[in-house]
Amino acid sequence: MGKIRVAKLGDVETEKELKRRATARRDTKKSKKSKVEHVGLKGGERVAVVEGTEIKPEYKKLVEEVEAGKEVKDKGKKKEKKVAVHARSKRYREAAKLVDRTKLYPVSDAIGLVKKTSLTKFDGTVELHVNLNPLTLGDKKDMRGTVSLPHGTGKQVRVAIADDTILADIEAGKISFDILVAHPSMMAKLAKVARILGPKGLMPNPKTGTVTEDTKKRALELSAGKVNFKTEPDQPIIHMTVGKVSFEDKKLAENINVVLETVGRGKISKATLASTMGPGVKLALS
Repeated sequence: MGKIRVAKLGDVETEKELKRRATARRDTKKSKKSKVEHVGLKGGERVAVVEGTEIKPEYKKLVEEVEAGKEVKDKGKKKEKKVAVHARSKRYREAAKLVDRTKLYPVSDAIGLVKKTSLTKFDGTVELHVNLNPLTLGDKKDMRGTVSLPHGTGKQVRVAIADDTILADIEAGKISFDILVAHPSMMAKLAKVARILGPKGLMPNPKTGTVTEDTKKRALELSAGKVNFKTEPDQPIIHMTVGKVSFEDKKLAENINVVLETVGRGKISKATLASTMGPGVKLALS
């Protein structure tokens, strides 16, 4: 007479556990009658074949590979991820050879190199990248301001003055401006569409001079080339558009020098000039 097993009625989990243990005991008894075949695997592992049963096809294939001396792949090992390295085009590499990365170029020479190394078939944008010395900022973590470029950026800037019609267009999803100027009295109404304008960077703000009593004057200034600038979040770096490759050298030089003077040459640790997709050219600040 075998052992008496007691199980609680209705306790499904307990019944499953008892069945699992009973199956394990039967398998253990059968394994004692088994014979060991084939070559041992790594780490002392063996493939045991129970008498009266056939080995599974996948195990049989594994044994054959081991006997043939083939390397057994570790399925548990993760594959190493390959990091894609961005390769510059041949045209870029040839253009970059024209620029001495250890040299600081006067503004006039830098403009000539930027035009020479411009790679685009269209009229590329000339960008000025300014790195500020954090020590010159004092307690402030950022810097922002406004500068009037004598010759504009080369891009037509659409400036609108906020009114009820503009507000209705915004609510309808129609935005036909690049800059929105507003009178302080309109800010309460614009608060309703802040969730639309905010993510696009179009919400009027006193810090950028787009909230003002004289909206018409401010709109004319912005249309004529007055642009705002500010440092990147948590980084003392300013990126600005200062013109187009097609601009005359003199006009580009005047735009660049105005920006450098407005930011303050003493606050700048490094300034780089570049065209769209072109190599950077370091500027001499003195």
